[in-house]
Amino acid sequence: MSKITAAITAVGKYLPEYILSNKELETMVDTNDEWITSRTGIKERRILKEENAGASFMAIEAAKDLLQKSGVNPEEIDAVIVSTATPDMPVASTAVYTATKIGATNAFAFDLQAACSSFLYGMSVASTYIESGRYKKVLLIGSDKMSSIIDYTDRATCIIFGDGAGAVLFEPNEEGLGLQDEYLRSDGIGRDYLKIEAGGSILPPSEETVKNKQHFVHQEGRTVFKFAVSNMADVSEKILTRNNLTKDDVSWLVSHQANKRIIEATADRIGLDENKVMMNIHKYGNTTSATLPLLLNDYEKELKKGDNLIFAAFGGGFTWGAIYLKWAYNS
Repeated sequence: MSKITAAITAVGKYLPEYILSNKELETMVDTNDEWITSRTGIKERRILKEENAGASFMAIEAAKDLLQKSGVNPEEIDAVIVSTATPDMPVASTAVYTATKIGATNAFAFDLQAACSSFLYGMSVASTYIESGRYKKVLLIGSDKMSSIIDYTDRATCIIFGDGAGAVLFEPNEEGLGLQDEYLRSDGIGRDYLKIEAGGSILPPSEETVKNKQHFVHQEGRTVFKFAVSNMADVSEKILTRNNLTKDDVSWLVSHQANKRIIEATADRIGLDENKVMMNIHKYGNTTSATLPLLLNDYEKELKKGDNLIFAAFGGGFTWGAIYLKWAYNS
């Protein structure tokens, strides 16, 4: 019997309609289009404006898109994982609600949080479930409403982040396609450099924490940039080396869309031409858990069965890693 591998067999996405452009940001904070574009590569980002709508709203829509395109019966899904740094609410799982709303009545569900590496870590978990032989269909969704935790008077963060969701379906494969290898890392040294100070068990919400804007994302940009550049490049190079891959073997780099300069530095380290680097940061900004699946959706028609994809991500905490995956279908 052939070894079971875990392959991505379908993708879906959701993006809010409202577009927040650099020009509009110029009216909100002391910045300009040239400054933002030259330092981040971002021209615009999507913002979820619907009332009483959070990460689950976008996760549900992305899942529906996937189900509609693939024709999969939601009752056949065994597990639903929602990778997110912005769950709807504490305690009550966003994934559980998402599974119920899409009709995945036979699935168990849970949230996974590893900041901007959440979807990458989720790929590892979903693949392991499939490879165990215990489950046949695992739906992995990356969904973040970053606008809910951004201070739009803080030009260091408000220019970077956007809202969005992407979904992928993992299923068993006996052709040797799907996830081949992973190298996941973390280091608590990053705890102080990219965080939300209040709202957790150390510093619960209070009138004072709200007044002090401690429920918004705080980032020490230079430190995070430095760690992201070195670590994303390191793990990408590591995954190629230990799988005896050269730059010519790599079809695509699927990199977390945090900053165009970080993406380019990662590609340079492994010697990839820019035409092999997936990029949509200019349209969506950093959507945190949604960046990787949104790339797969945007580039789906260019992907060919057997293509070697290198995924790389870096997130707060710090969390980071790389995954080597062989694409399993032609669009």
